[in-house]
Amino acid sequence: MSRQATFTPPPGARAYPLRTARGEFAAVESSPKAGARVRGVVLMLPGFTGSKEDFSLLHEPLGERGYRVVALDGRGQHESDGPEADESAYSRPELARDVLAQAEAVGVPLHLLGHSFGGQVARAAVLLDHAPFLSLTLVSSGPAEISVSQQQRVKLLRDALAVMSMEEVWGAIQAMGPPEEVGGPARGIGDQEQLRRRWLGNKPAQLRAAGRQLCTEPDRVGELAGAPLPFHVLSGAHDDTWPVALLDDMALRLNAHRTVITGAEHSPNADRPLPMAAALADFWDGVRTV
Repeated sequence: MSRQATFTPPPGARAYPLRTARGEFAAVESSPKAGARVRGVVLMLPGFTGSKEDFSLLHEPLGERGYRVVALDGRGQHESDGPEADESAYSRPELARDVLAQAEAVGVPLHLLGHSFGGQVARAAVLLDHAPFLSLTLVSSGPAEISVSQQQRVKLLRDALAVMSMEEVWGAIQAMGPPEEVGGPARGIGDQEQLRRRWLGNKPAQLRAAGRQLCTEPDRVGELAGAPLPFHVLSGAHDDTWPVALLDDMALRLNAHRTVITGAEHSPNADRPLPMAAALADFWDGVRTV
């Protein structure tokens, strides 16, 4: 938590270390806008190679709708600490237990949202214990492993991390041109130097473990459907990581509310944050809290 901050928090938000029973996690938090009816609390989990800043453009419009928003870096992600080399520290059960501790520290009950890889971590937390949560929103996050084309990209990254430094891998990524997204990073959230510093903040073991999980995740939609929570499946109109038709089917299997953001791709939070924020708030406004 002593690392130099890479991004400036959005207007009205603050960055701080969220202290939990499982350690500290870098957080950005915003409160409901003055005068707005307070509607609830939301915990947001970012995707692979992403960070809490991927949700920066959602804080203000959600605050206007009365929502307190807490966005986090997961263990070993950007400004949250974690082991450099021990991949077992980033197993899915460990990350799920982190989320339960984060929710307890933020204050329960709350709405849980996960983007891409973060959606699969959020799903694991709900399957471990749904009681802290009022609802689960999966943003551009599919039922099982990522598409074959994205698996190939992740394998290249994991192979590179095995033999190259983080700085060397960043240089290779830039030489290849702008990468397609695999759960992050969201476009348009910072300049190249900010994104480089964010990349260097990630722990290699976290990236390797997350990449493996994205390529091997089993379909747990049937299990998730048994949880007594309202579900929301939200995505852009096009997605190379999980095809939109696959997300449509998952929503049906979950009996979930479904939102497709036109003009957006894998990161609607960056592509079209205002319609996404409106869709989120409309869903949460309709969730019974008692």
